[in-house]
This record gives sequence, C-alpha cells and structure tokens, in this order.
Amino acid sequence: MTRRWFITGGTPGNFGVAFAEAALDTGDRVVLTSRRPQELAAWAGQYGDRVLVVPLELTDAAQVQRAVQAAEERFGGIDVLVNNAGRGWYGSIEAMDESAMRAMFELNFFAVLSVTRAVLPGMRARGNGWIVNVSSVAGLVSAPGFGYYSATKFAIEAVTDALRDEVAAQGISVLAVEPGAFRTNAYAAFANQPVAEPIPVYHDMLEQVRAAFVEMNGVQPGDPLRGARAVIAAMAQDPPPRRLVLGNSGYDAVVDALEQALTEIRAHETLSRSADFPT
Repeated sequence: MTRRWFITGGTPGNFGVAFAEAALDTGDRVVLTSRRPQELAAWAGQYGDRVLVVPLELTDAAQVQRAVQAAEERFGGIDVLVNNAGRGWYGSIEAMDESAMRAMFELNFFAVLSVTRAVLPGMRARGNGWIVNVSSVAGLVSAPGFGYYSATKFAIEAVTDALRDEVAAQGISVLAVEPGAFRTNAYAAFANQPVAEPIPVYHDMLEQVRAAFVEMNGVQPGDPLRGARAVIAAMAQDPPPRRLVLGNSGYDAVVDALEQALTEIRAHETLSRSADFPT
C-alpha cells in the first residue's frame, strides 16, 4: 500500500527533496511545499502525477490550511507529514537582532505547529499516520553563537515528545530526527551573511562560527538521501525509535553531551534530593 507524504521546505539540494526522492523510490506519492515552486518544476516533471509541488509561505496560517487541503484533495489524505523547513541564524544571546530572533521562531517552531495542527484532524479520522519533525543535533546540544537556533530546535524536541504520547492512542506515530552536518545548500548562505554584532566582545566568536560553516560548505560528511532513507528504515522498525540522530559526528556529539549531563546530575544528587520537605 503506497503512502501519501506531505513534506515542507522543498528546495533543490536540501533535505526536503531528499525526503521526497526517498519516498518516491519506495513507490509512494509526495506533496512537496516550496516558497519557490518554479525551481522544482523540472524535478517534479520526471515523476508525473505522483508529485504535487505546492507554493507555500509557512508563516502564513491561511496558506498552510490551503496547502494541506490541496494535498488531501489530490491524493485523498496525508499519511506522513515531514516538518522539514527551517533556517539557521547566528548571533549572540545578548545582542542578536530581535526581529531575526522572532522570525526564526516563527519559521522553525510556530510554522511546524501550524502544519501539524492542520494535518492531524485527517490522520485522527483515519486512525493512522506519521509525523516526522526534523530537529537538529543543535536541538540536543546547544552551541555558542547558535543559542537561539538551538532554542527553536529544543522547543521542537519538547512538543514532539508531548505530541507522541498525546496521539499514540489514535494510531499516529511521531519521530524526532536530529541531523548533524549534511551536504545541503544551507551552509552556502553563511558566505553572504556577514557578522552583524553590535557588541565587540562577541565579534571574534561569531566570526569563528561563520568561518567554520563557510569552510564546511560542500564537504559536509552527511548524505541527505542516505539520511532520508535511514528515517524511512526507522519508521519500519517495531517499535520505531522516538528520535533518530543522523550522522557520525552528530551521534558522537549527542551521546557525549548526554553522558556528561547525566554524570553532572548524579554528582549533585544529594543537593537535588535535599530540596523536599523532611519526611
């Protein structure tokens, strides 16, 4: 039985197209959303009526509703939602431009909620479905210069965990995916994104952050198509994982951070347990 996918953030050279190609390789059908659908016309043409590209500005709630309706009308429903769209800005916690900070939350967090809430009624009515929320290694391990981006992804982790338990009884499965460094076009933007930091003490740190991303562009170790296939394989497991970290360096970073956190928490167990009323 073929599945019907709804994938956000379709741009050539990114994870959205990789998820779509991996799903299409299994014989499934795909709705792929994009802010610039004309860029996907030639790609979509090779798959005929198995692909529908829908123009969508994700921060527009009315457009989200129309896109979901178009997908359900075209294919009769949505079996798999992949919340892939997102963007990373960098800056210090103290001085990052507030409009950029809020725009990042609108796209990386609130837009994910908007799409999820639009898709869930159909899944509940059918009694099955999958929601795949593409978080990031940064959603489990925060880093200087990317604190607000990490905050948006930490928030995705939290709502994904809660949603998973809320909808399990309705036959809906929920997976968080945390990619590390993957060879997408996301890193290319940093080359044209100079440091705009008004507080001098943070400037060198942010220059190093920017330089690291520029240097890594085009040589990231992660293969988006292999990553998408790993997600599909995870969805087929019984039981499926609650989260899936993608990539060697990302896996190592997450395991190391969680082990360090657990060690520190246990080191202060006596203080933690001292906060209750005496029994």
